[in-house]
Amino acid sequence: MKNSDLPKITLKRDSINNVDSIELYFKYSNHLLSIIRGLDKFKWSASKKCWYGTFTQDNLKLIRESLASVAELIDNESLYRAPKVTPKKRNRTLTKENAITLSSFRKYLEGKRYSKSTIESYSVFIGDFLEYVKDKPLKSISNRDVELFIEDVFIPKKYSISTHRQFVSAIKLFKLFYPECSIEELNLTRPKKSRHLPIVLSQQEILEILRCTKNLKHRAILALLYSCGLRVGELINLELKHIDIQRNQIAVRNSKGRKDRYVKMADSITPLLLNYVQTYKPQLYFAEGKTNKKYTASSIRAFLKRSCQLAKISKTVTPHTLRHSYATHLLEGGTDIRVIQTLLGHNKPETTMIYTHVSTSFLERVNNPLDQAVKKFMTNGNNEEYLKIGINIEK
Repeated sequence: MKNSDLPKITLKRDSINNVDSIELYFKYSNHLLSIIRGLDKFKWSASKKCWYGTFTQDNLKLIRESLASVAELIDNESLYRAPKVTPKKRNRTLTKENAITLSSFRKYLEGKRYSKSTIESYSVFIGDFLEYVKDKPLKSISNRDVELFIEDVFIPKKYSISTHRQFVSAIKLFKLFYPECSIEELNLTRPKKSRHLPIVLSQQEILEILRCTKNLKHRAILALLYSCGLRVGELINLELKHIDIQRNQIAVRNSKGRKDRYVKMADSITPLLLNYVQTYKPQLYFAEGKTNKKYTASSIRAFLKRSCQLAKISKTVTPHTLRHSYATHLLEGGTDIRVIQTLLGHNKPETTMIYTHVSTSFLERVNNPLDQAVKKFMTNGNNEEYLKIGINIEK
């Protein structure tokens, strides 16, 4: 049987139940099901409609060896980067002293005016760490205790590099909060941050997603996310009073880093926004759910995923992909990189420079050496068969 005639299985990587997992997507097949069920390490996810198992190189090898001869395996881009796995709040067994310390540390973060999400994450990290050291006196806690916690807890649970970096940041803050401990802050180092290039959609794919989004509210949300390069949290918090139709711009208030900025809306989006507001009549926020409360990020991700499926887009697309696409398309359209930095609300130009690596206009300026070699020798009147690399020259 030809490879093209085999059933297709798409392999993806994502977090399921806060565990780094391999996901298998395929059309119903009794034969494939019988093989996958026999692997033991994989089970069915009713919510994600896929078979999945813990992401390990051994499990990935097991899939390839078991299914390569009976199916065409398609590697999704997500397979090559670890998903974000965040520790969840849970009931812990802490000593009375450590429980008081954790509560005080949380108040310390609140007093420093950290965001709610940062306070939650750092409190979870320090709570887990204090549970790990048990009844060891806090004054004697050292860098070695931190290293052992990472070795015994973080590594077995396969936490991502970004989560590891967050934990080190939390420990550094804990040292400032509790300077009596023996942790040497200067010797705490974060692992190097992974540098993954963002996934970018073409302009045609953007329009196809909007075309396949039949619900008016959903289409207005996706159009605004892309046309203004908004983060999903910025759209959720966007109030109607911050949209200026006359000046064709919106004010993004208290965004990441507690910064404000203005962004320009597309001229073509105005009829869509007016139609949406007149039809749904939101009261305070641009996007509202039931009883006029804020819309949720999970709802946006869900209908964006459905629209991508209808548009037959196989890339892993999230609301942030629309922001990446916005920035890349601006760069390809000739917008100065510093202007893009301002529109996106980036602190450093280095953050914005990543889009030069995914811009097609950047790549189009590169003269491929193979093209140059063929053109050079063909121009000199050389008609050797090997220069016509597109034909079959076997004898």
